[in-house]
Amino acid sequence: MNARHAGPNGPDADPPLVDEPRPAAADTTDAHPRTLHHDVDPADGRDETPNERSDRNWNDILQELRVALTGTQLIGGFLLAVAFQSRFEELDAYQLVLYLVLVALAGLATVVGLAPVTLHRTLFRHQVKERVVRTGNRLLIAHLVVVALLVIGVTSLIFDFAVSRAAGVTALVIGAIIVVLLWIVLPRVQEAKDGDDAVVVEAQSREEQEGVGTQP
Repeated sequence: MNARHAGPNGPDADPPLVDEPRPAAADTTDAHPRTLHHDVDPADGRDETPNERSDRNWNDILQELRVALTGTQLIGGFLLAVAFQSRFEELDAYQLVLYLVLVALAGLATVVGLAPVTLHRTLFRHQVKERVVRTGNRLLIAHLVVVALLVIGVTSLIFDFAVSRAAGVTALVIGAIIVVLLWIVLPRVQEAKDGDDAVVVEAQSREEQEGVGTQP
């Protein structure tokens, strides 16, 4: 009698279980555009994504607006107080027109300076931060132009009223020259020079090369 062995390794034993290949995990790396996760500018040494750069640029704009608006508020308050002074009636026609123009510029500067805030609030959570940054930058530049005219005009008005018409015109010309030199020429000169970021990137590259060279 040929009995068949039914042991674990016998002919009647169940075939060994074979692990079936598991389905590959879904690749989620492409769920969002790659541009949202890689360094937007490897040459600047910051290692930040486009969204991080937009946030940083927006914070810079807000800080600059705070400084500019503080000066605008001080000048605007001064102009409003002048109208209630007893000597306000001594202004001649030219001085009165210049004063009203300066009051209008002060109001315009305030509106333009607050425009980026209203823009950000209106487009909040619309996923257009880069667009908000670009528009906010243009509005900030426009605000600075109005502030420059305001500062020059107020200086000229004070010299015109306190000294003479010639002194007022002289103050106007000198003020315009100073603003052009500090607000336009100086930034252009600095822009033509090598950036500090280039030094940082060069140092990082040198450290990486030294690290690779010391590896066994």
